[in-house]
Amino acid sequence: MAKIALVTGGSRGIGAATCRLLAREGWDVAVNYAGNAEAAEKVATDVRAAGRRAMTVQADVGDEAQVVAMFEAVEKELGPIDGLVNSAGIIGPVGRVDALKPADIDRVLKTNVVGCILACREAVKRMSTKHGGKGGAIVNVSSGSAYLGNPGTQVMYAISKGAVNSLHIGLSQEVAGEGIRVNAVSPGMTATEMVTEEAAAANVGRIPMGRLGEPEEIAEAIVWLMSDRAAYTAGANIRVAGGRP
Repeated sequence: MAKIALVTGGSRGIGAATCRLLAREGWDVAVNYAGNAEAAEKVATDVRAAGRRAMTVQADVGDEAQVVAMFEAVEKELGPIDGLVNSAGIIGPVGRVDALKPADIDRVLKTNVVGCILACREAVKRMSTKHGGKGGAIVNVSSGSAYLGNPGTQVMYAISKGAVNSLHIGLSQEVAGEGIRVNAVSPGMTATEMVTEEAAAANVGRIPMGRLGEPEEIAEAIVWLMSDRAAYTAGANIRVAGGRP
């Protein structure tokens, strides 16, 4: 019987690549999106073309009621989930910390941190053997920005991903004995719509491999961590960054 995965932010970039690869690996997939229903449905169509079941589900991950409703909708249509990929995220404003506005701070933290926490909470409630579940896997998509800090440009984004790292460290230890493996992947700069041409040009020289990563390359690490091949891996944070520390 196929396993069922929910991928937040699954309509674009790394999330979309992960949905497609999960399908090729035999998973049924729920594709979460915030606003672009057409893009989400295209990913779902690709999942179905791989012979797997798919659904799209709209939710702002920073809103508790919408997150709960999302999990309930997935369980109703596809069944109890076996895995969660937290890929939803936003960059936020570009600039220095002293130029940040409260609304900017709130928006980044709600999506990147609160959203990740809420989705993890709901997944644990359903998958943990403590709550009557059968176990599962969670992969949180972090970023190398958590280590680099992004001075002068995106410190707020780096802060949010540092919080994601702390979440996966603590949560992985809380639920490892309850059948849930929690891991993270920290991509380097990746060729998605979140990366402008200017940002790519400014940073590519800092990457030892001399190029940006592709979403599919990040998805490979995510899907491995979701799979039974990673059965003894919990609390790991895999850096996929072309050799950049």
